[in-house]
Amino acid sequence: MPVLAVHRSETHRLLSGRLALEFSSFTLATVERCVADVQACMTHLGVDATPDAVERMAREHLVGMVKSRPPSESPPG
Repeated sequence: MPVLAVHRSETHRLLSGRLALEFSSFTLATVERCVADVQACMTHLGVDATPDAVERMAREHLVGMVKSRPPSESPPG
């Protein structure tokens, strides 16, 4: 595996782990998918997908998911 891919994978794992602790109502798989989606979208749009930028954007997406859930709905997964 190329060095860049290993670094990207490690960064993805660290970001997902941090965000999963912060958003414990979501499964780790959901958080990992969110981080991967944000990184892919930023790359597709030509935006520099730095770890800080990906983490901030993924956090915003997760906050939006929490706030959009009706109070009577069970936690997502």
